[in-house]
Amino acid sequence: MSDWRLLHVGDASVVVEFERRIDPAVNARALAVGAAIRSARHPGVHDVVEGYCSVTVAFDPLRTAVEPLIADLEAAADRAPLADTEAQEVTLPVCYGGRHGPDLGAVAAFAGCSETDVVTLHAGATYRVYMLGFLPGFAYMGTVDPRIAAPRRSRPRLRVPAGAVGIAGFQTGIYPLAAPGGWNLIGRCPVRTFDLEAQRPFLLQPGCSVRFQAITEAEFRQSETTEA
Repeated sequence: MSDWRLLHVGDASVVVEFERRIDPAVNARALAVGAAIRSARHPGVHDVVEGYCSVTVAFDPLRTAVEPLIADLEAAADRAPLADTEAQEVTLPVCYGGRHGPDLGAVAAFAGCSETDVVTLHAGATYRVYMLGFLPGFAYMGTVDPRIAAPRRSRPRLRVPAGAVGIAGFQTGIYPLAAPGGWNLIGRCPVRTFDLEAQRPFLLQPGCSVRFQAITEAEFRQSETTEA
């Protein structure tokens, strides 16, 4: 019996869905299916979007032969790896607290610990990029230590600066652009994670591993100058 299901979403997209849970191995299977469909280059397929535990394939029903596409999806889902594969690791600097992390105190209060403890816990973990979404290059990363997994703010901010590092439950992320947002802001990263003019616009890709390194305000300013 298959541990995945295939869903038709209207007449122009299909979804392969694995177990509905946040798990590196489940996510690796979704990424493998997405990669297989991209490689197959079916005519009319114009978008392949991986999520935490699924992959959605959008196509032009007037150009795409649906039966071969479905057959490839089913075959890819059946042979998708049951274990995660070795991933690229990226280390990013973060200036925690102060003007860069206005919610660091609130997260510390939620956790019943000091702000320093929050920084230690957040920077001491390795995070997986599960998917991109919300904004161009916004990487949904997990999983956050349960002690500091504070829920989203009840009132979102109208403007969050680019580079802001936030926590929302078991997820953490970096805002690639200035935008409204409701995550708890605990710091800011001076490295651009989205650059439309770069050969690879998105610094972070699904499946890669991310670590954060705490830096001082002076180091932040120096890095910010270098990035400009």
